[in-house]
Amino acid sequence: MNARPTKLDHLAVACSNLAEGTAWVEAQLGVRLQPGGQHARYGTHNTLLGLADGLYFEVIAKDPDAIPEAGHAWFGLDDFAGPPRLANWICQTDDIAQAVAKAPPEVGAPRALTRADLAWHITVPDDGSLPYQGAFPTLIEWAKGTYHPADRLPDSGCRLVQFQVLHPQAEAISQMLDLADDRVRLTKGAFAMKATFETPGGIRTLA
Repeated sequence: MNARPTKLDHLAVACSNLAEGTAWVEAQLGVRLQPGGQHARYGTHNTLLGLADGLYFEVIAKDPDAIPEAGHAWFGLDDFAGPPRLANWICQTDDIAQAVAKAPPEVGAPRALTRADLAWHITVPDDGSLPYQGAFPTLIEWAKGTYHPADRLPDSGCRLVQFQVLHPQAEAISQMLDLADDRVRLTKGAFAMKATFETPGGIRTLA
């Protein structure tokens, strides 16, 4: 069976407080984010930014008023500390079962989730952690017929130029991920993530 490639779906900044994380991204990129929503299963909430080329961006934090139905958060938020930072990347596939079969076991099983009229399957480890510190992406498959969040977000005037992931096991990660996206660079090195954007105010970088 031919492997079906994945592509970048969206990027996520993690933070301890959603308002603070949103303000940080707005200051870095010079644009305003939009209200997002709540994720009852994992007790989180987010704000969103539409990007060019069918991408979007989210700032996500634990919701202090929510008790996660799963008993834990996701995106590594239970162990998050420090200032807001780029923490996760999410890759889209049209066959999540096949993508998971090739992925490391740490990626977790696909979970069926819904929010309003959105429906999707997404990989979440049993403890809500991030595989390879976040260097291996979360995998997502949007339900057939559902809209993509980027389709309803207003144009922010921002476009992702490049997303770089550094990790000591970058080569192994690449082999476990059928990625077909020229915007993404997986490079061997100490773990780090950096996203470069073209914005109305010029080139800006988040890390």
